[in-house]
Amino acid sequence: MNHNAKSIRPFIGAKDFDTSRRFYQDLGFEETILGNQMSVFKSGEMSFYLQNAYVKDWVDNTMIFMEVGDVDRFYDELLELDLPGKYENVRVTPIRIENWGKECFLHDPSGILWHFGEFN
Repeated sequence: MNHNAKSIRPFIGAKDFDTSRRFYQDLGFEETILGNQMSVFKSGEMSFYLQNAYVKDWVDNTMIFMEVGDVDRFYDELLELDLPGKYENVRVTPIRIENWGKECFLHDPSGILWHFGEFN
């Protein structure tokens, strides 16, 4: 089957929609408001939907992997943002080296776990 896909956009939830919107703006995503319950956030050609919806089990089990060109640079820039100092429950985890490459981690204000990685 040839999907001829052009994009894939996950839907993620937010415990506090306005806080999460500010968080993703601070993280460098560009927001397009789709209504009072949903926005789309873009970085280059990639994007995701942020919903004003929170189901703890769903959010606590949501992980997103975003490939970056240079995880060391990305991690340094992430630390400069001081997101844990600005947002409650946000955590940054240092780079881990794996057999496939390396990655660092970021928990958003709702608990979504982001993996930012670079493949060998």
